[in-house]
Amino acid sequence: MSNALATGVRYFEAPGIEFVVEDVPEFGLHDAEDLVAWIERIAAVHEYRIAQLTFIFCSDDYLHKLNVEYLNHDTLTDIITFDNADDADVLEGDIFISVERVADNARDLDISFRDELHRVMIHGVLHLLGYHDKDLLSQTAMRRKEDYCLSLRGF
Repeated sequence: MSNALATGVRYFEAPGIEFVVEDVPEFGLHDAEDLVAWIERIAAVHEYRIAQLTFIFCSDDYLHKLNVEYLNHDTLTDIITFDNADDADVLEGDIFISVERVADNARDLDISFRDELHRVMIHGVLHLLGYHDKDLLSQTAMRRKEDYCLSLRGF
């Protein structure tokens, strides 16, 4: 997987981190600079260096096609993370997020879109940091780690 799939409009770009809006209308990512600083803090806490993280915000259809093509999963999902790093202490990857799934999840959980979006974004980063969520025990650990990371936002 490479950044070649991230062909949409660059919404915000900082050294090492960029936000791309693929096939959805802009959705109010007003805190991009704060998000970058937060993600950099999370990487630093885990003693990782950010080489390149690309967050691609897209539709259910767009993400579903990727899920089928690359993971052979014929289901909707809120996030797919592709790790492009060659080194163990480096974050490099593409994080695809369905804005539609995030909105639906936020409604179902009765939380703000912003909080759910941040949770999903950091979920992708945690995957790149080596956290998994394939079984109940790892899902519980992942949720605790997400909550911890969310507590470090400061904005």
